[in-house]
Amino acid sequence: MTRRRALLPLLVAVLAAFLCGVVGASPAAAHTELVRSAPKDGARLAKAPDHLTLTFDEPVDLGDVRAMTPDGDRLPVTRPPHTSTDTVRIATGRPTNGTLSVVWSVVDMEDGHASSGRLTFAIGTPASATGAQEHADEAAASSPSPLVRRALVAARWAGYLALALFIGGLAFVTLLWPRGAETSRARALLTLAWVCGLVSTVASIGLQGAYVSFGGLRDALRPASYVEVLTTEPGVALAARGLLWVLAAVVLSALLQGGAPASRSPGWRVGALAVALGLLRTTGMRGHNSEGSEPAWGAVADLVHLLGAALWIGGLVMLTVAVLPRREPVELAAVVPGYSRLAAVSVAAIAVAGLVLAWQVVGSYDALLHTSYGQLLLVKGAVLGGVLVAAHFSRQWVRTRLDLAVLLRGDAATVRPFCYSVAAETGLVLVVLAVTSLLVTADPGQ
Repeated sequence: MTRRRALLPLLVAVLAAFLCGVVGASPAAAHTELVRSAPKDGARLAKAPDHLTLTFDEPVDLGDVRAMTPDGDRLPVTRPPHTSTDTVRIATGRPTNGTLSVVWSVVDMEDGHASSGRLTFAIGTPASATGAQEHADEAAASSPSPLVRRALVAARWAGYLALALFIGGLAFVTLLWPRGAETSRARALLTLAWVCGLVSTVASIGLQGAYVSFGGLRDALRPASYVEVLTTEPGVALAARGLLWVLAAVVLSALLQGGAPASRSPGWRVGALAVALGLLRTTGMRGHNSEGSEPAWGAVADLVHLLGAALWIGGLVMLTVAVLPRREPVELAAVVPGYSRLAAVSVAAIAVAGLVLAWQVVGSYDALLHTSYGQLLLVKGAVLGGVLVAAHFSRQWVRTRLDLAVLLRGDAATVRPFCYSVAAETGLVLVVLAVTSLLVTADPGQ
């Protein structure tokens, strides 16, 4: 029985490494955009064409391109003969009131972002203003639902938070506080993080399907939405992340059953490290880290960025929720200085990797100032500055007041200022995660 328990984490590590290898290729393109169409958008034609030809700025898969009438009827999409993979052909429908409109959308095969637009042609005599307005309204309805997009952002925010709490919490318990594996609050926090991570991943698959098909929230529950997403590269990354969350249940179960001795076990640590790296990598694969001249460096910087954030945020929440309320002098003396050092290293890694990612994705000062993506980055940096101010007060307390708190056996009045600064730091970190979720869905606009 003991041998089986020792082999179980190693099996988890092997499976996690296999999953990372399956989906380990980095993305290599920005959002897919339409370059031109034939006939040209807005052209006046003597008669309705049998088909339209669309050319994009990068290769597209036929399954990732959708075309429909303003009424929502799907139009066939094929590949023209003797053309490259960045071109598709769309069969047209019948014109209405002298106007032919086609609503198109394409899903980036790498990061799952949807781009869409409308092509309108005047056929024969000019269409009436009323008819043109009706078609414009119908076409506007055939676009990604803002409600679905907000739900997708919320699911990603929950996923980032769960990832940070789970990985950072495991690292906190393993490196700084092995006894935490046997305390109820720490165990509950790790379990809640695991549940949220798995649920947010599953929900993201359905919401992604509804988002790219211009559907509503109900469409996120349809099996067809899941099937459609899971046949794409972003869907494979999401599926791998879901499987890694399942493997994470094995790691978590071994920790909860074995307690502090399990957290010190080399076999368990190998399994936990493999699952953690797999979760971080599959999460980073759906971001913008590979957009730029050096995608490999972008992938490395993204991994370092996510790892640093997880260690900092997860440890911070574990400290706030599980350690400080106990006010045990021995724990404070052992855990708080160790976390302070870990947080300092993590913040430095976040800063360096963040600068690399920002330059990799944005590419210029002009884009930083005049694109929505760059402005969100500035907001994230400003909030992060507030977090660092709160962290500074926390570190000052550790340097000047921790010894006194230990001597006074965790006196509430002495520890309270540290609790306030840590709570403020935690709240601002949640805002940073929210901005990060918006960045994932924003177009860098290079």
